[in-house]
Amino acid sequence: MARWEPNARERLERAALALFTEHGFDATTVAEIADRARLTKSTFFRHFADKREVLFGGQDMLVQLFSEAIRTAPPAATTAECLAAALEAVAVAFTPERRDLAPQRRAVVAANSELQERELLKRARLAAAMADALRARGADEVSARLAAEVGVLAFSTAYARWAGPDNLLSFSEIARVALRELQASAITLGAQ
Repeated sequence: MARWEPNARERLERAALALFTEHGFDATTVAEIADRARLTKSTFFRHFADKREVLFGGQDMLVQLFSEAIRTAPPAATTAECLAAALEAVAVAFTPERRDLAPQRRAVVAANSELQERELLKRARLAAAMADALRARGADEVSARLAAEVGVLAFSTAYARWAGPDNLLSFSEIARVALRELQASAITLGAQ
């Protein structure tokens, strides 16, 4: 085994996504993932608690980035500006080098109801973190929750577009557009 080679976590992630795509999430074992990555099972478990964490392991980082960006936005920043800052902050996780993994991840999650449920829980956790940060800035409960849901919708819309096969734009560019579109839709909705 080539345990000492660099990028073990990335190799495991790429191996897992390839196997999940080929054989399905449920049919893929940790041993197969480790073998495909030319690593050991113990190396897998040093990087991931279980095979679901290959798909959802970045959740804690996203929560932290969203929360911190909202908390540290300038005092005079509007709620919309706080959301924009949060979306900009998480862009560090969506690099061009990782974009090829996104369509695989989306397909694997879409093919498994348990993973779809986990994805919904992840979104709820992101929304709760944003709402908490907005409340800490003085937003009332309803405004904080509504803005957080808009933030999560902008994030998931941007992620889907970023993962698209023909996309050449950065996550930041896509997220800015998604947030503006949602703001315009909300204004239109209020006018109806």
